[in-house]
Amino acid sequence: MLFQKFNFPTTLIIFGVTGDLSRKKLLSSLFHMYCKDYLPSAFRVVGFSRHQYSESAFQEFVKEILLEKDPEADLEKIEEFTGLFYHQYGTFEDTTSYEALSKLLLEIDNTVGICMNKLFYLAVPPTSYKVIFQNLSESDLTIPCSGKLGWTRILVEKPFGRDLETAQELDQLLGNLFREKQIFRIDHYLAKETIQDILTFRFSNTLFEPVWNKNFVEKVEIKLWEDIDIASRGLFYDDIGALRDVGQNHILQMLALVAMDHPGEINADAIRHARVKVMQNLKLADEQDLENCIIRGQYEGFADGVTVQSTSETETYFKMKTFVDNERWEGVPFYIESGKAVKDKKVEITISFKGAHPCFCLEEHDGSEHQNTITLSIQPKEQITVRFWSKKPGMVSGVIPQDLSFDYSLGKEQGMRVDAYEKVLFDCIAGDQTLFASTDEISASWAFITPILKKWHTVPLEIYAKGSVGPERNWE
Repeated sequence: MLFQKFNFPTTLIIFGVTGDLSRKKLLSSLFHMYCKDYLPSAFRVVGFSRHQYSESAFQEFVKEILLEKDPEADLEKIEEFTGLFYHQYGTFEDTTSYEALSKLLLEIDNTVGICMNKLFYLAVPPTSYKVIFQNLSESDLTIPCSGKLGWTRILVEKPFGRDLETAQELDQLLGNLFREKQIFRIDHYLAKETIQDILTFRFSNTLFEPVWNKNFVEKVEIKLWEDIDIASRGLFYDDIGALRDVGQNHILQMLALVAMDHPGEINADAIRHARVKVMQNLKLADEQDLENCIIRGQYEGFADGVTVQSTSETETYFKMKTFVDNERWEGVPFYIESGKAVKDKKVEITISFKGAHPCFCLEEHDGSEHQNTITLSIQPKEQITVRFWSKKPGMVSGVIPQDLSFDYSLGKEQGMRVDAYEKVLFDCIAGDQTLFASTDEISASWAFITPILKKWHTVPLEIYAKGSVGPERNWE
């Protein structure tokens, strides 16, 4: 067992347990962890929802979700697993629901015979955070049942706030409930295997880190493309937009990992502090005229959606030219881009190095740049690819590109890989905050994004065809 029984007896309370996130990710991730012995030996789950489930009916609900995800799953294991589940009826606004939850948690402690740690997971829309925070505070649910044995922690999903002001307001509420070491703000991209490997790849290989700077790097490109549209998420997405949905969190976190300096130590505080410094130094290429460094788009037909306003100005695509204003990266552009309903589904980071001059090519130069690149592919492929140049076979001494790749799917086939949400839950129970955004990171990322949002309307909204690469305008 990876967890020791008396150190990590844990009850996970999932607010919004019948919602999409729980159905699509959390329940199956927990089951996989149970099958692999990645959960504490003393572990229980309480689902909080407005549905009137009996305990057996709720366990049957969980069973159906798991079988829907994997019809060939081990039924005996599912029965064992669902036996760990309890249900608490309630609404987020009703204070008596929290009183009932408190009684249920005490009953679980008494049944197990130990003070259980309490992990509150808010698998709910961000608009519900505030009322849940307030009611958790007023009900004293966040106070451990024992000063020595029990801890309480909270897991919240992105986006955390709509801008700097609302993020700071939520942080103040959280600060009344928890200390920083108890707060786990999820950005599940940080838990993806390829993302986790960025720091190891950089700082464990002397081959790369010496050239990871302005002297050798020409540009960095970060793309988060999706080939699907917003489908039934129109009401939510029309209020959020691409920049808030993935720009402020996923993309800036990826940028920070690529650009950060060596943290000095391998611990959560040092790594998160190094990420913060990157975000604090992030600048637009032209802060006075956003049109010179930002492209903003909306796919054709978005405003025709049933739950979308016909006059919607919400972006489904953006691209920005930014710089990290420090000595390491002075003058190196970082292009960050995301789009819905574009031609490909892919998430990748490409570091392009300056070309070799003069090129060691005996044949006449064809005018193309012979650049080395490192591509970190996160989706759909999970691999790292290094492109270099070698002699073209034959009589003529030309050069051709060659790729060296490391494919993470091999680890998956060998049973070594874990899902991002499995890693998130595991680290939260273990108390490791490395893959979670700190208060300072949230503030720094919103401090960069909020001024852009305030002038967002000054950037023309360009309509692009579904299945294209986004708006045609290019200022690179």
